[in-house]
Amino acid sequence: MSVMRFVGETSREAMRQVRAALGDEALILANRNTEAGVEILAMADGAVEAMATASAPEAPAEPPAGVPRADPAPLASGDQASDWQAMSERLLSEMQDMRALLSREPARPSSPPTPVLDRLLGEAGFGQSLAEELRQERPTEMAGEVDEAPLLAWLERRLAARLPVLEDEAGFFATPGILALVGPTGVGKTTTTAKLAARFVQRHGAERVALVTTDGFRVGAHEQLRIYAELLGIPLHALAPEQSLDELLGQLAGRRFVIIDTVGTSQRDQRVIAQAAQLQGGTVPVRMLLVLNAASQPGTLHEVITRYRQAARATGVALDECLLTKQDEAGQLAPALEAVIRHGLRLMFVSTGQQVPEDLAAASARDLACRALAARLPRADGVAPAAPAMPATSSWAGDLLGQGRRLGRGLEALRRRLSGFATLEAAWDLAALPVALQEEELACLLAEPPEALARVAMLWAPRRVLPGADWAMPDLGLDAGGGWLVLPDLQQRQPAGWPARLAQAGEARGAGVHLLPAMPDADAWTWLDAAGAPWVSQVRPGQRVTHEGQRRSLSALVDLADPVGEQACRFRGQAVRARFARLAVAAAPAGRRGEAGSARLTAWCATLHDPETGRSLGRRYWVTPVAAEEDALPLLCVQLQGEALPRLVRRAWERLAELLPGETDREIRQLLAAGLAAAASHLDLAEGDEAAELRQDLLALRGARRGRREGLLLEALLYLFVARDALRQVGAAGLEGVR
Repeated sequence: MSVMRFVGETSREAMRQVRAALGDEALILANRNTEAGVEILAMADGAVEAMATASAPEAPAEPPAGVPRADPAPLASGDQASDWQAMSERLLSEMQDMRALLSREPARPSSPPTPVLDRLLGEAGFGQSLAEELRQERPTEMAGEVDEAPLLAWLERRLAARLPVLEDEAGFFATPGILALVGPTGVGKTTTTAKLAARFVQRHGAERVALVTTDGFRVGAHEQLRIYAELLGIPLHALAPEQSLDELLGQLAGRRFVIIDTVGTSQRDQRVIAQAAQLQGGTVPVRMLLVLNAASQPGTLHEVITRYRQAARATGVALDECLLTKQDEAGQLAPALEAVIRHGLRLMFVSTGQQVPEDLAAASARDLACRALAARLPRADGVAPAAPAMPATSSWAGDLLGQGRRLGRGLEALRRRLSGFATLEAAWDLAALPVALQEEELACLLAEPPEALARVAMLWAPRRVLPGADWAMPDLGLDAGGGWLVLPDLQQRQPAGWPARLAQAGEARGAGVHLLPAMPDADAWTWLDAAGAPWVSQVRPGQRVTHEGQRRSLSALVDLADPVGEQACRFRGQAVRARFARLAVAAAPAGRRGEAGSARLTAWCATLHDPETGRSLGRRYWVTPVAAEEDALPLLCVQLQGEALPRLVRRAWERLAELLPGETDREIRQLLAAGLAAAASHLDLAEGDEAAELRQDLLALRGARRGRREGLLLEALLYLFVARDALRQVGAAGLEGVR
């Protein structure tokens, strides 16, 4: 397909024409403002892929004039990927090269300018580095001048996605332990300590809460906290600078919730390290919460976070959580939020005044992003301010931190969205263990996964080896949202016989619906009937059924079926239209001949078409006891979407052979191959703005700006895991939450 030109009065109108002609996957080559309006040059994304395939054996041709050459770097493979130290060095080398390139060409922007976006961020107080990251992520239709309203809504979502916050306020206050508030003088630690103590007292009673202060320097500091303690009816203990926390444990017996108000110490004072050592020098671990003043200057916030985290790390602990105070005194929230985002901190609470305990609330990422963008001040130049310089600890530190932030955001989003992803991460980590321990550790992980895994349905794979492999395709569960559970069930770890397998899936794993790869045999049919479990069986066109007294194949009866509607879905990695029809039939279990044991069923047929060309893509057939259209069609679409999984699993298996150590346990590799394939498929199928932005973030890790292909998403996920290990290797995990 050739390049097409579209002109509209606004960019939105021009993009509407592009979608109508080329679909959502159109590739935008250029856009500009003309006297006639906004002009966009575009072509179908599939045309680019077809041209690339056709020219693969030849030397790469020069791109057309005005179109930049794209040379995406390949993933590490072979010996490189199995040698984590080499991977780390290569990653750092690439960062150094990029940094050198940018330093040589400071006048060349790394992404096209977006005047409205830049102005909005600059007026809100966000820095240039964050603005640059957001420019690279913006949707194509927002590349030019657009109205402020949709752009502000998009910015709110993207900023909120970057800001890790407390997800479970009730869980925070229900967790016993010792909590210490640390930070510079004057940020509001004492008042915040009282607010948190009051919340603990409200939930657990005064008899379980205690206060500790280490502030013996400020006049009246101890007295202020003593008054709060008396009002709450809880004890207050003082901890001297040379005293260990263990010496107070006897007095704290029975107090399950202890809050420590520490002495305010300048971030440039060497006593910051001594204070952290005192808190962590006892036998009981202390959870530290960094208190930041929302009204502070950006450079000051950056310095405070850096120095306090360095002090905590020197004592062997991570300081990854913070609290913002004096929000009511801050003219703009953007600098404080950007500091939290840049350093990968989790924002737990926000304080908005002096009232105890009312003026303290759990942080809401969307609300804070909205408030930050609402507090815009006009700027003469309309340019976002430069972010404070990172300390010159090394030539690549800033780039490494940025990569860590992107990886951290991607991992956190995947953990929230994909059921089983945290367990899949843990399975990946097992590959680094000695091979003698891997099998035992895998059994423990599957018995006690680090997250709750609820299956509402099971997609059962055929009981035969995967084409092109010597092992069977694992079975996959579906979560309550209808997405793939990315922790698969290995066939070899299941009991023998369909009744036992179905019973285990229902009783131990909660699966109530079963999507079968073929007609159930008599034993499975009996179990399904007794359990009253809905089921769907995909069958071949030649499946023999009885209709109106005649026994015929389904393909011969398709013209008699009643149409029931058309649905859009994904099939083998592409968008299709499925036209469904159904027919009342009778059929017997697999292995039974004739009409012996026949039961009334509904036969379903889907005729698949390419939505752009109308070309037929074939037919699929099913039988099920479910006759209701609203109940059956979603299940049929799931099985259609699942047809791409075996090919994707085999591809993941081959890639893992290059990326994992050669002695990795086969079952771990099988689990990872199926889990990563399910994750890629889940992301490919997901709809909505958040899903689209997550796909864009993942593809950006591999240098891709567009595309909705399962294969591309699989490569991005593999890169995410390899890069996570590389950053861990060089010690960036504690800085960016890449855990």
